[in-house]
Amino acid sequence: MQTFKALAIGTAAALALAACANDSAKTGNDPGSELNGAGKTINVLVQANTIYPQQQKQWFTDTSNAFKAQTGAEVKFETFASANDELTKIQTSVVSGQGPDIYSLGTTFTPTAYATGAFLELQDADWNKVGGKANFVQAALGISGPDAQHQVGIPFTSRPFVMAYNTELLKAAGIDKPADTWDGLRDQAKRLTNGSTHGMAVAYADGFDPWKFIWAMSVQAGNPLVAGKKASLDDPATLKAYQTYLGWLATDKVVDPAAVGWKNAQAIAEFGAGKAAFLPMVSATSKVTLDKSQVAGKYAYAVMPTVPPGATSKPSNGVPATSILSGDNLVVAKYTKNKDLALALVKLLTSAEQQKAYYKTFGELPTNAAAAKELQADPALAAIVDSSSKSAGTPFNGGWSKVQLALLNVVVQSIPDLKAGKVDDGKLKSLVTAAQKDAQSAVDEAK
Repeated sequence: MQTFKALAIGTAAALALAACANDSAKTGNDPGSELNGAGKTINVLVQANTIYPQQQKQWFTDTSNAFKAQTGAEVKFETFASANDELTKIQTSVVSGQGPDIYSLGTTFTPTAYATGAFLELQDADWNKVGGKANFVQAALGISGPDAQHQVGIPFTSRPFVMAYNTELLKAAGIDKPADTWDGLRDQAKRLTNGSTHGMAVAYADGFDPWKFIWAMSVQAGNPLVAGKKASLDDPATLKAYQTYLGWLATDKVVDPAAVGWKNAQAIAEFGAGKAAFLPMVSATSKVTLDKSQVAGKYAYAVMPTVPPGATSKPSNGVPATSILSGDNLVVAKYTKNKDLALALVKLLTSAEQQKAYYKTFGELPTNAAAAKELQADPALAAIVDSSSKSAGTPFNGGWSKVQLALLNVVVQSIPDLKAGKVDDGKLKSLVTAAQKDAQSAVDEAK
């Protein structure tokens, strides 16, 4: 995999050529001018929605139709299926100087996008074309760039993570509420595991979720994983996090053994069928499914534990993060030949009307301030709003995308042992050591 130093060099030449060829439509900022996109196409890269695939296809069509009616331009969508796919697409497009005009990236990938220098650094005029900074939830701008003056990410969705729990199962077991420590949650899950009903539903084979557990437990214990130019995946707190997370299935037996092959959608389905008491690391996207499931009216959301494994209270240097600062940012490629059309599409996607419709379909919280304010009064979202305020950003480092892949790879490489119902501490330490090496290399190579 090429380093971002090499990407930056390749990008410079590619973008110089692209800049000469830019034939953007008129901006519409001049009196009497109009944005005419007839005959043009805006290409957009987004994550494939495995929970609501048919709804996403319909959204693609509806969005394209709305934009064509507004500007005359077509919109074509392509998808990526995993974090590896996401990184590969960025690298390929950056080096070649061609590809999607707009990328919808997970917030944790925004530092990588920024480090390449291949995406539009937003000036005041650019923000004005998408409606102005004031139209966005200000907290959502927290990972748009390294600081307020250097931003590439335009907030599209907000996705703070929480934990769903089955209110009937907890009541029957005499449990008032979910524990606020990871050890306490494990103990509750043991009490709630009975026959075919398990304490937790966890998606061990998901391409995005596993590393977030490790990150949360690590920062709560005082290990940020990356600080400046130093990676610290080999910290004892992080090894403890892996042992805890993998141990839920292998040693604590509070997760269905089949979960070793589950993606996020399957874990949600298991909880929705009433077969698990807790569903950690989910967002509001799960609400659309759960409200139509067997647990409709029988579940609630709570913030996830903020006390790390092995502790009964927050360590003095720990960060009580309930979630990563999560969601999606829209970034515009510098090589686009239709910058103003791209920004016009971003304005449409982040408008209050479109964001409310998107929430109703997919459960993704709006980043449009007006749309978000309307949802704050919904009691079902109280824990999600609370988690949003207690979320913490992942390190804004150009190598972070590779660091999170290194974190994820430890879980991927542990799957064979999980299938056998065990955690080999010796192997796990070796995997974490290898991940530390990869992470440090990524940090060293980043701009």
